[in-house]
Amino acid sequence: IRKGSVVTDEAGGITQHIGAYKVKSPETGETITFIDTPGHAAFSAMREMGANVTDIAVLVVAADDGFMPQTDEALKFARKAQNAIVVAINKIDAKGANIDRVKNQMQERGIAPEDWGGDTLCVPISALKEEGIDSLLEMIALQSEIMELKANPNAQPQGIIIESQIEQGKGATATVIMEKGTLKRGDAIICGTAYCRVRSLTDDQGAQVKGALPGTPVSVTGWSDTPFVGTRFESQKNERGAKKLAEERLHSMKVEASNAQRGDGEGGPATIDDLFAAIENQQKKCLRIIVKSDVSGSLAAIRQSLMEIKSDKVDLEIVSSSVGHVTKKDVTMATTSGATIFGFNTRIENGVQGQAKHHGINIYQHSIIYELLDLVTEAMTDLLEPEKREKKVGRVEVRALFSMGKKGTVAGCMVIEGVVNRNAVARVLRKDQVLVESKVDTLRRFKDDVSEVRAGYECGVHLFDFNDYEEGDIIEVFEIEKIRPKL
Repeated sequence: IRKGSVVTDEAGGITQHIGAYKVKSPETGETITFIDTPGHAAFSAMREMGANVTDIAVLVVAADDGFMPQTDEALKFARKAQNAIVVAINKIDAKGANIDRVKNQMQERGIAPEDWGGDTLCVPISALKEEGIDSLLEMIALQSEIMELKANPNAQPQGIIIESQIEQGKGATATVIMEKGTLKRGDAIICGTAYCRVRSLTDDQGAQVKGALPGTPVSVTGWSDTPFVGTRFESQKNERGAKKLAEERLHSMKVEASNAQRGDGEGGPATIDDLFAAIENQQKKCLRIIVKSDVSGSLAAIRQSLMEIKSDKVDLEIVSSSVGHVTKKDVTMATTSGATIFGFNTRIENGVQGQAKHHGINIYQHSIIYELLDLVTEAMTDLLEPEKREKKVGRVEVRALFSMGKKGTVAGCMVIEGVVNRNAVARVLRKDQVLVESKVDTLRRFKDDVSEVRAGYECGVHLFDFNDYEEGDIIEVFEIEKIRPKL
């Protein structure tokens, strides 16, 4: 649609950021604003937010794959947001493409296509060959006419944040979609605890614009902080009023958090079960992490995915999560809280790496979300003690005893199973009773010291600090394997 590829600019070949852009329908000349959301499983929060912002959901289904789990999830979000649904059946030119199978799956999900007696507009397309794209845009424009979508450009400016980030040289910026009113340079707006005097407005092509009408996506600079994705902003009379309101909201949030914390600490465990649960929680390991991301949308997706990592053995605590580069302040916070820093698609500021090394703070970075989540899971697993398992290596039988002066008694043995190694761990068994566990101190073949003796050969064996051998004793040689635990 944009005559460009979204995915080629993304790490790992997946769309990891939300994007908004405008196109004109070639048939009607009407402007359509698209919000493109990522398809990877970790970004379900971003897809849900995208569904809530839009009026029409275009569900893209591959003709060769059919409905996938993420497609069903996107359909659920679109229904929850009460969107009109248009289905684009993509890859009609691919090997194994089966349009009728997709339509049958649509019917099974209660969104039967028009040509099958349903109400859902359905358009076969090939994004690769640019086939059917104009028809898709025409159908979207037709659907909007049926819905009679309208907005007042003269109302007080209001819109929704679809992405926010820290940009070098610009500070905090946010991509917004206007819902009503016209946003202009110099306007004062507020979103949660972040306020803004609009310094500049940039459209989806990177051009500066003076104003943004309803339905228009623009990047807004001048924010005091990065606003939360998916929240609405509203206009204020001036910057002073916006700042005051933001500070009041921030103060209220701090008071509420303080009261909640105080409330959690009141009293003791109500029952003996609560007491045992509290003791168990104290004994559990905990990985504390600080998360940094390039944009708010990805940060929200990462936070949601992290909260879905469940383990009975290790807790995961997000000490802090914010947009921007990894800074010295983050390292200081990690040092104080004993946290590990994880950065997604962001860089480390100068001097931070050295400070982190000095304080023993680990910083992990990745530009692919599911690999970053794997790093967190591995870090949680590393906190657990490895499981130890005994592996039998060899078995020898004592058949004669020899005195070796200061060395004490050496057992003349036959290796009946496996192999015996010098310095290996061994135990002496007498009638299945363990007499001692120690290390192999001496291992000889005739008069020569050797490193190992295999099954079927005779040898002389002496264990550290043990001399009470008897004929018929069995010496078991074993090693301890360390097995990586599972969460």
